[in-house]
This record gives sequence, structure tokens and C-alpha cells, in this order.
Amino acid sequence: MSISAPAGRTGPGFHAPIPSCESEVHGLCPVIAAVGVIGTEWRLAIVHRLLEGPQRFSEILHSNPRLNAKTLSATLKHLEGAGVVQRTVVSTRPFSVVYSLTEMGLGLAPAAKELRAWGERWLAPRVRASLASANRTPAIQGELPRVVVEPARQAH
Repeated sequence: MSISAPAGRTGPGFHAPIPSCESEVHGLCPVIAAVGVIGTEWRLAIVHRLLEGPQRFSEILHSNPRLNAKTLSATLKHLEGAGVVQRTVVSTRPFSVVYSLTEMGLGLAPAAKELRAWGERWLAPRVRASLASANRTPAIQGELPRVVVEPARQAH
């Protein structure tokens, strides 16, 4: 079975059929397997960051103020174990550790870039709009937020 456009529907948004996981090989759905490797917000964000080139732990950590050291450490260990990230100890004094993408990790570049473009197109405008409405100044000084109360539903 595959997912495709409804009969007679063509044009933007309707593409060629997408194979479903019913065509699994040895019980492995490629989509579910891929999401298992990169399926958290931080995993793909770190992969996206490493697309810029090798980075030290502190550089990745300071790239996002919401990221903490414990989460970064666990995420890098997961990505390293999955074969996406490579950890290299540089023998300098003091020594340093550099993280980079493996060939497998570099293969995520098109998906990471497409996901970023999707987020910029669909999600960024929503965030900007909600921030703009939250920061609007009241029409009247001291105006309280408007509260919409839905009428109570009648029990039948």
C-alpha cells in the first residue's frame, strides 16, 4: 500500500505515491528507524549545527541557550553510538574533544536543510504573529485582556 493523491487530484501538494512501511525489509520500517536515531529536537538540532563543521563541546553547548550540558552529553553519546557523530580527542595541552559528522551523519544534510526550510516557512510566521499580538499595547491605558466565555452547553 502507498499514500498518494486522491483520485483526480493533482497539482501542488500532491506528489507521486510514497511507499508505506508495509514494504518493510526484515521488519524494519526505514522511517521509524530513522526517527529512532534523530527523533528528538536536540538530536537533529545538533546534527544541523555540526553541518557547519567540527565543533568542540562548548561551542555546541553555547549555540543554543536552552541546551544544557547533561542533555548535550547524552545526545552526543546517542548520536555517536548510532554512527552519526564521531568524537575525536585532539592531543593538545590541555587536550580537547571535537565532534563531527560521519558519512552517515552527512547524509542527513538534505533532510535537515529541508526541515529547517519547512520550519521557516510554516512555523516562524506563526511564532512572529503570536509574539506581535502578545506584545501589542492596549488601545486604552489599563485595558485588561479580553476574555471570551463560551456559553454553557445544554445537557440533553
